[in-house]
Amino acid sequence: MKVIPRAARVYIGCVLLGAGASALPALRPGAATPWATVALLAALYALCELPARCRLLGRAVGGSVPMGTGSFFPVLLAAALLLPPAAAALTALPGSLLARVDEPPAGPRRAWRAAATALATWAAAQTAAALSCARALGHGHDAPDFPYALLPAGAAALTFCLVLTALDGGIRATADGIPPRAAWHGLLARALAPHAVHGLAGLMMAVLWRSAYGPVSALFVLLPMYISCWVFAQYHRERAAHQATIRALVQAVDIKDRYTRGHSERVGHASVLIARELGMAEERLDVVRFAGILHDVGKLGVPTRVLRKDGPLTPEERRVIELHPEYGHEMVRGIGFLGEARAAILHHHERMDGSGYPYGLHGDEIPEFARVVAVADAFDAMTSTRSYSRARPVPTAVAELERCAGSQFDARMVAALVRALDRHGWQPAVTADETAPAAPAGGNVPTARDADAARRPGASGAPGASEGPGAPGTRPKERA
Repeated sequence: MKVIPRAARVYIGCVLLGAGASALPALRPGAATPWATVALLAALYALCELPARCRLLGRAVGGSVPMGTGSFFPVLLAAALLLPPAAAALTALPGSLLARVDEPPAGPRRAWRAAATALATWAAAQTAAALSCARALGHGHDAPDFPYALLPAGAAALTFCLVLTALDGGIRATADGIPPRAAWHGLLARALAPHAVHGLAGLMMAVLWRSAYGPVSALFVLLPMYISCWVFAQYHRERAAHQATIRALVQAVDIKDRYTRGHSERVGHASVLIARELGMAEERLDVVRFAGILHDVGKLGVPTRVLRKDGPLTPEERRVIELHPEYGHEMVRGIGFLGEARAAILHHHERMDGSGYPYGLHGDEIPEFARVVAVADAFDAMTSTRSYSRARPVPTAVAELERCAGSQFDARMVAALVRALDRHGWQPAVTADETAPAAPAGGNVPTARDADAARRPGASGAPGASEGPGAPGTRPKERA
């Protein structure tokens, strides 16, 4: 189970205290809280979120349920328009606590989500009250004051969005160790459009709730919301299919080149660490991870006897291995969701000084993702113990990358990896049959097989660091 950092625990505690303080006035004697409306809206929100938590209910409604809290925010925004702020905060609690949690620890995640959602609902209700939303909505046979009613509804939805994204960015910064700039980067831009739609749906619910037709009529607003949830679920199913495609390709590579088992996944992880340090937008992180995971997929086009050859490679075999970036690009060029990852697969063996392959690009001619993957690929190759080479310590590998920065690697990418390692650390891994090779009798002198493996271009993507900048695409030799 993931350990929650101390900073994140303090942050969550403060948000919980804030949520408690926002809801407390509704519980005080004489508060005149409209408990019937609170109970109806809270129960409605909880029922909307329940199918995502309960597998049986999820199958009963066709298996297309929202993946977590957020799809039924219009219920909370209707509460913010209809209720006093403290009472509106209470409506968020049951549904948020019932929302599905896919990763441990479930308890703290649910508590955090409930507190953040309650605070956002309270803030939205405060904004609506300040703009006299209750009067604008009308009551019974009194018609709502359109278009003025759009103002408090829009302001409440905007406030809800701002508070929720601010809190979410804070938890990302404290729990995941993401730099503050990267933690909030892109969150608001992605949330504005959905929350604007939620605000309009919430206004529709509130108007119908206060109309002569009563609360039952407001339930009809949930039909289009369920349709949106269904579309959302289809998106996640498509995404799961993408992930399955990636896993199948990676497994095929691992089976063919048993010496680098697990390497692709770790390169994907290291690529994301670098990209986050560079402040890349969240939607690009998935693509750069795909680039790292699939960078060696072209090995499927290289004869197995060449990949597993123990003796020295002939010049012809060397040229065949150097074709694996082009093979990989041809294999994935029709997979649209990979986007920029396709260029990274093709160019991850290019060098900043122009001596790489397949096209000898140099400097900024090399796509950004390819420069990220090149550093991640080399770092993992140097820090992984395999059947033909021993792992280098992380500081040694970092020093080698820094030595080759500017000639073989983009110095900016190397610096980003160094910062990420300082922040998150790195767990070296054994990748050949999950066992480390026994040390040779001669101490640290590499075997003939090790030395030959170190000279194979493109076999693992490690830098020719020990060979010097003039040896593009080679593995670093073990130091004698």
